[in-house]
Amino acid sequence: MRDPDGLLARAGVSGNPDRDQHFLVDDRVLDRLPSYAADAGVDCSHVLEIGAGTGALTDRLLDVAGEVTAVERDPELAAFLREEFAEAIEAGDLTVVEGDALEVDLPDFTASVSNLPYGASSEIAFRLLPLATPLVLMFQTEFAERMAAEPGEDDYGRLSVSAGHYADVEVVETVPREAFSPPPAVESAVVRTTPRDPAYEVDDDDFFLRFVKALFTQRRKTMRNAVRNTAHISGLDDADAVVAAADESLMDMRAGNVTPAEFAELATLATAVGREDDAG
Repeated sequence: MRDPDGLLARAGVSGNPDRDQHFLVDDRVLDRLPSYAADAGVDCSHVLEIGAGTGALTDRLLDVAGEVTAVERDPELAAFLREEFAEAIEAGDLTVVEGDALEVDLPDFTASVSNLPYGASSEIAFRLLPLATPLVLMFQTEFAERMAAEPGEDDYGRLSVSAGHYADVEVVETVPREAFSPPPAVESAVVRTTPRDPAYEVDDDDFFLRFVKALFTQRRKTMRNAVRNTAHISGLDDADAVVAAADESLMDMRAGNVTPAEFAELATLATAVGREDDAG
């Protein structure tokens, strides 16, 4: 396996926090990341890596994957990857895509294993989650814990419900700052997501997620007040009708204790009685 410090030296880079560049250089963490997919029985025939950097993780992914597509937005690093991994590219094992992961066309991949750029990690995660493929992604620890939190826990919020709408989410490892060069200001964590259908039904995914996000902006209020106070965010035309039609005990609760299934039931009710375009 290529030495991550050697890759940095050959690339002539040292990382730049101002550009959200923190290179993962701990061999042990790098070695474990692909295993969180491969050892779980995930199909690794085509692995997508976002934020490939100097290729330390790319190198290890090539060892377990049939094919790797590496996305890198920095033109100089993308050029370095094409030079460093020329043999793998020529063999058809690696494709380097230069560009922003939020804008480039993504291939049909079977899994993603990535050390994400933290500044765009939320947006990237929610580009990938709806694609229903297994993910092993590095986030800031706080973000990772919010993704995996359960109702009633302090970290439970709209991120928990939104991520859980698409997949089972688990934090599989915390990673110290010292594993990166330069060290970021916060600790990191590896999240594994396993796609599955939610245990509830909603008529409109976009409205459901927007509705949940709106209600959590008022998480200290009762659901009754939250529904009324956020109608302009969620897009409700008649919040009072939703409150009147909803179960009173649910309206007395606060968002942090409401289960995803209860949010889904309320969103379905809101669509039926509180949205003019959908009201029958």
